[in-house]
Amino acid sequence: MKNPYVKTASSKAITYTEEFRAYFVSEYKAGKTPSEILRICGFDVKALGKQRIDGLSRRFRNMSKREEGFKDTREGSSGRPRTKDLTADEQIARLQHQVKYLKQENEFLKKINFLNKEAQWKYKHNQKKNLK
Repeated sequence: MKNPYVKTASSKAITYTEEFRAYFVSEYKAGKTPSEILRICGFDVKALGKQRIDGLSRRFRNMSKREEGFKDTREGSSGRPRTKDLTADEQIARLQHQVKYLKQENEFLKKINFLNKEAQWKYKHNQKKNLK
């Protein structure tokens, strides 16, 4: 957390600043290795590990190609969709969609069940033929 390039950190994840992401990609394009860049910026490369370093390197390079750039896009759309503060019409539309989805799912499961029973019947029928 003391590193100026870290926005937030937990035991499972590190969120880097946009400036660091841009700096990382520019240095990478200049020919430096990901580990070298991280070491220069004050990160413990051994603590991060090869897999995390490879992941952040790939992620940062992909971010450089995005329209949003290095901006953290999770801020506006993370977590579950809100169910609070919905109007009555929005709640009705959501529930109608859910009913439609569940009906489709039930039809699919019925078809799978039918096909399974049909396959079992054919298998038993063929077994009886082979015994004769």
